[in-house]
Amino acid sequence: MTTTPDSAQAAPAAPDAPEFAPLNIGPMEVWPPVVLAPMAGITNAPFRTLCREQSGGRGLYVSEMITTRALVERNAKTMQLIKFDPSEKPRSIQLYGVDPETVGKAARMISAEGLADHIDLNFGCPVPKVTRKGGGSALPYKRNLLRDILRQAVANAGDLPVTMKMRKGIDDDHLTFLDAGRIGAEEGVAAIALHGRTAAQHYGGTADWSAIARLRESVPAGIPVLGNGDIWSADDAVRMMRETGCDGVVVGRGCLGRPWLFKDLVSIFEGDVDYARPTFAYVAHAMVRHAQLLGEWLGDEARGVIDFRKHVAWYTKGFSVGSELRVKLASASSLVELAETLALVDQEQSWPIGADGPRGRTSGNNRVVLPEGWLDDPYECAKLGEDAESDTSGG
Repeated sequence: MTTTPDSAQAAPAAPDAPEFAPLNIGPMEVWPPVVLAPMAGITNAPFRTLCREQSGGRGLYVSEMITTRALVERNAKTMQLIKFDPSEKPRSIQLYGVDPETVGKAARMISAEGLADHIDLNFGCPVPKVTRKGGGSALPYKRNLLRDILRQAVANAGDLPVTMKMRKGIDDDHLTFLDAGRIGAEEGVAAIALHGRTAAQHYGGTADWSAIARLRESVPAGIPVLGNGDIWSADDAVRMMRETGCDGVVVGRGCLGRPWLFKDLVSIFEGDVDYARPTFAYVAHAMVRHAQLLGEWLGDEARGVIDFRKHVAWYTKGFSVGSELRVKLASASSLVELAETLALVDQEQSWPIGADGPRGRTSGNNRVVLPEGWLDDPYECAKLGEDAESDTSGG
């Protein structure tokens, strides 16, 4: 039968394209487009395990900062920090370095020995012990040094994707993020993450999401741009992507004491709003398990519980615990002591109103400590001493 225009049925409408796409970093496809930010002393294997369990293994979870010199010299603490659980796929290591040759050696070591599947480079750390030596968020000001480091990392990483994480700049008078993004793209990085604060802000004030939008506009479309800063809830993550056009989000302090934030992130990116609102009983169980995993990882229960102490205030934020019990929790030295103290708290407490808000450090407007004469010439390829890189890693 011949169909005439009048009798032809209209073609079915194409289904709406999904609002968000998987994050492609080299050969890795990350869904949802969510990355756990590297945090010194926090994002070790036990914490990554808790977060991955909440997300069902979805997303990308980056190790805490690894110093390239310490890695190349096979420092014992550093070799412990780069150990991944067999279930961790892909494995992601963040490197910190100020010497291009050493960074290149570290990248080659990771690639040749199969130590990870992805290398991230730290150009965002604002702490004085790092910036005073020209590292972290101070380094991108020296454009040629940044280029040399990126070139060495990419050239020696083999098939592994290399990404970079940075801040807006040293302060509002010395912004570097657009130049750094351009240099990263020219040197072959697979993705660029931007924390919308300067080094001077540390973690104070409000993250400037407009800077993330500007970076997304300036970087070639084939290179993903990720946004970081003030993602306290799953709703914040979606709002950042809508407002900035970024390709993914990096979650840092928002998940401190709240690994189930990654469950919420999976939910919202898959069109659900079934957010985790645990009772204190659930939180207490997570706290004991976190401390237990730390003890197993460190090979010593007491060390694990002691290391866990810094997490207590984050987990208990907003709950009615009482100052006396908080002190006892923050001084526990065994799993039994921790569990027994937690049992004294009302287990039926519901998730507190406002507990999704800011957590972690909030200091800001600090003077950035830099090497002498660092700001004299942004294109001078600074020569940094051997002590600019610590021989150990982590927080």
